[in-house]
Amino acid sequence: MSAKNGAIKLVAGNSNPALAGAIAAWLQQPLTKAVVRRFADMEVFVEVQENVRGCDMYAIQSTSYPANDHLMELLILIDALRRASARRITAVVPYFGYARQDRKVGPRTPISAKLVANLITQAGADRVMTMDLHAGQIQGFFDIPTDNLYASPVMVRDIRERFDLSTLMVVSPDVGGVVRARGLAKRINAPLAIIDKRRERPGESEVMNVIGDVTGRTCVLIDDIVDSGGTLVNAADALLANGAKDVYAYISHGVLSGGAVARITASKLKELVITDSIQPTEAIRVARNVRVLSIATLIGDAIARTAAEESVSSLFD
Repeated sequence: MSAKNGAIKLVAGNSNPALAGAIAAWLQQPLTKAVVRRFADMEVFVEVQENVRGCDMYAIQSTSYPANDHLMELLILIDALRRASARRITAVVPYFGYARQDRKVGPRTPISAKLVANLITQAGADRVMTMDLHAGQIQGFFDIPTDNLYASPVMVRDIRERFDLSTLMVVSPDVGGVVRARGLAKRINAPLAIIDKRRERPGESEVMNVIGDVTGRTCVLIDDIVDSGGTLVNAADALLANGAKDVYAYISHGVLSGGAVARITASKLKELVITDSIQPTEAIRVARNVRVLSIATLIGDAIARTAAEESVSSLFD
């Protein structure tokens, strides 16, 4: 396919080759040949092996584990494209690492999300495309156009196919995620409940209070990131204790570090549904109650619209 003002080309780092390949297949556009490898001391080396002069380039790379390695790959890939005279470079970052460090949480602490935004800009990106940022204000950390896509259309389609909406209740696992959960609940015309979690004293376990009547309901927890899985497991227990029939979870980014997959598998969660913004590990692929939704068509659509200078926001109307 071609952009409005020239050829479009896709290139990918090593963080999520499966997703990059699926996006390329959907766009019917082969990935640009590039070598992203390490020297003996683990320095990152990038070589773009095709002519990209004057092209509209899309560099696909999540900054997932190992976050620092994949971030450096992205920065060096952008620099290589800039020095190869690409006309425009869009950093496509399905999962934006460091997003949870979006504010000072105490004295003498960094705002790492802003630092990473600066690095991507200074490397030479002209535009950023990402999905379900942990905090919407991170868009303002960039001094270049930034599209924050939403996984909700993919999730809504799946929920409509699999559930009886008349008995469904959408649940936010904490007060901070209410806006995200409310938006999805509105799309499927479902009621909303909220988990209020608090720690009364240091060293004591969190108390989970459920705001809303979940008795006899099939509850769907909505959030942007699942890391250790502890909050989801505790939220599922609290909902079931308050009379919920079953508990599912739909999460945009399955970080699932450490023993998270084992924790989810052993929990009372009926199913955890994540997207492939982060490449699933073998443990995730074989887990009995974890399922992966593809966002390749969503990102592919957004790339096609950006290349054609069309509206991206209309994807979510």
